[in-house]
Amino acid sequence: MAQKTSLSRLKLTDFRNYAEAALALDGRHVVLTGENGAGKTNLLEAVSFLSPGRGLRRAVLTDVTRVGAAGGFSIFADIDGMEGEVSIGTGIEPGDGENVTRKLRINGTTAKSTEELSDHLSVLWLTPAMDGLFTGPSSDRRRFLDRLVLSLDPAHGRRASDFERAMRSRNKLLSDGRFDPAWLTAIEAQMAGLGIAMAAARQEMLGLLRTLSAGSGETPFPTPVLALQGFMDGLMDRPAADLEEDYLEMLRNGRNRDAAAGRTLDGPHRSDLLVRHREKNMEAARCSTGEQKALLIGLVLAHARLTADMTGHAPILLLDEIAAHLDEGRRAALFDLVHGLGGQSFMTGTDRSMFSALADRAQFFTVAHGNIEGGIDG
Repeated sequence: MAQKTSLSRLKLTDFRNYAEAALALDGRHVVLTGENGAGKTNLLEAVSFLSPGRGLRRAVLTDVTRVGAAGGFSIFADIDGMEGEVSIGTGIEPGDGENVTRKLRINGTTAKSTEELSDHLSVLWLTPAMDGLFTGPSSDRRRFLDRLVLSLDPAHGRRASDFERAMRSRNKLLSDGRFDPAWLTAIEAQMAGLGIAMAAARQEMLGLLRTLSAGSGETPFPTPVLALQGFMDGLMDRPAADLEEDYLEMLRNGRNRDAAAGRTLDGPHRSDLLVRHREKNMEAARCSTGEQKALLIGLVLAHARLTADMTGHAPILLLDEIAAHLDEGRRAALFDLVHGLGGQSFMTGTDRSMFSALADRAQFFTVAHGNIEGGIDG
């Protein structure tokens, strides 16, 4: 079984609706119950900031600071992580301005980037905002897939941001009518290297998930069948150097077309994640709302198992309103699967009775108007 990573303390200052909040945790799962708007999801968001990126809401950092607070926000956590016990602090400071970047300190030392968080823990999440993943725009599915890749390949985020930056530069040159061959070729060569690396990382993730699903046996959740479409379809088994050359030629030949369109029409930014319900042999987008939710849960749990297998450490799971649309039997099965991963999860809901099957495997807290009470057994 994978080794456990867990939070033992979480402290917030001027974060969302919390002026101050502190949770003392003992390594078990954490259940947060209370009315809608009480601040349950805000606590999950705080934990999500213990991973690279903008958290589970993809928030603008200045919007996270509590309304009426004098300065920024801070999150502190004590963690039993992949490299042992560690203290992590992150947030923004007063007067950082609009173009703010998140500060990070690990054991009191300033970190070079938030990518260093991946050395200590993986944080995965499932929120109600993701329920429309299969029917929404392709950009949502790309972002979801990239988040999966990022948990095992921290450099993926940097590659993606560098690709976007290079693509914006190319688009600007084309829109300005500056077809300088040397300049464009240099930018396109950078895009080719980064773009193929991004596509390969995505394909590798899908391959790992397929292998895991093939050997996972029966579960109460449907099996997702995953594929990518929209960039280098059917060609990714060729050598990377050949693919880069092909993409470079694609960009070169597409300059006039892209200039007219005002954007780059070929690349990994055009890929779409295709998902099917294996047992029904049906596209996820055509499944019922309940089946889509079950598919999404199955996909997130499969990725959590993969993360545990690949890193040797179970991830932290954030499951927002996870029990709301599941019957009693499926809820109990979900809790058993989550517990079987060997890690710590944070779950929210309005009704504490929905989590009764967890019993003493969890600490229960009640959240109301930015106050947290409890920590007792279930």
